[in-house]
Amino acid sequence: MKLLEFKIQINAPAEKVWNILFNKDTDGNWPSAMNEGTYFEGNWEEGSIMRFLDSENNGMYNQIEKNIPHRELVMKHLGWIYDGGLSPQDWQDSTVAYLLESNENGTLLTGKVNALDEFVDFFNSKYPPNFEKIKKLSES
Repeated sequence: MKLLEFKIQINAPAEKVWNILFNKDTDGNWPSAMNEGTYFEGNWEEGSIMRFLDSENNGMYNQIEKNIPHRELVMKHLGWIYDGGLSPQDWQDSTVAYLLESNENGTLLTGKVNALDEFVDFFNSKYPPNFEKIKKLSES
């Protein structure tokens, strides 16, 4: 496992950034920066399962471990989704956290990913453009 950290300053209040991240009704299409066409299904409540799917119903699923609105959301990676079916994986402590910190310039968004070694390159290549997309959506 390797802990990766990504940060971006966004010229928008934390509430708006949060809504871009976690509300489909606010053009929450930022997951497509990870993989074109990706979208999410679920309700973001603690203990619930979130699905991140592509146009062919494949992707991954996570469990929400913590949700403090406008401040912090933590998910545990649980497994893959193939043709809509869940395929649990033994990914132990593989997690992702989104932290929002209000400051004089808006919001500092930090992503912390506890990544399995085989996914480090993927996250390092995908998170920077993902965060740029979140920034663009939040500042528009």
